[in-house]
Amino acid sequence: MTQRPFHHGNLRAVLLDEAIEVVRESGVDGLSLRDLARRAGVSHGAPRSHFVDRQALLDALAGAGFERLTTAIRRALDGGGGRTERLHRVARAYVDFAVDDAALMELMFQAKVTTKPEAVHEAAGTLFAVLDGALGPAESEASGDESRDHFKMLFAATMQGIAALVASGRVERPLGDRLVGTAMDTMLDSDLGRRVVTAR
Repeated sequence: MTQRPFHHGNLRAVLLDEAIEVVRESGVDGLSLRDLARRAGVSHGAPRSHFVDRQALLDALAGAGFERLTTAIRRALDGGGGRTERLHRVARAYVDFAVDDAALMELMFQAKVTTKPEAVHEAAGTLFAVLDGALGPAESEASGDESRDHFKMLFAATMQGIAALVASGRVERPLGDRLVGTAMDTMLDSDLGRRVVTAR
């Protein structure tokens, strides 16, 4: 294995990148600090200067996952088009991430909100803030509170459900893409969607 060069101070980022690769290859159960040290070409004790134990590594990995998903959502929003077109791109980006990094996605959402470390909670909050921004400005006080939260949770549940079907092989990816489009059209055309999504 070719060791990745790194400078003092970015070992944490290198270890997280390696951890994501391990999760892709063999799932969360395949993660260990000792193996990450070997993959990064450092001493066995070096990772503990950044992660006191395996749970700390998992927490950091979950936070990194939320950051990567948020970046993908922001890229999807950068293109042109109207609100509906941008939200369709956001949905596809969300499902693509959840399919390609299924084990990481499961890790990100498996912990209860009340027990997540603050950094993970903040990273998750940033993701949902970006999703909220994608809906457009609230047109009324009512549409800015419970209804918008309901829509965002419905969006996440629906897209993760489609992604789970694709990742498990129950649904082929082209059909999954069509399901994403149908689901978004249905959500946006619903009473809830019309209430919370700004048309522009």
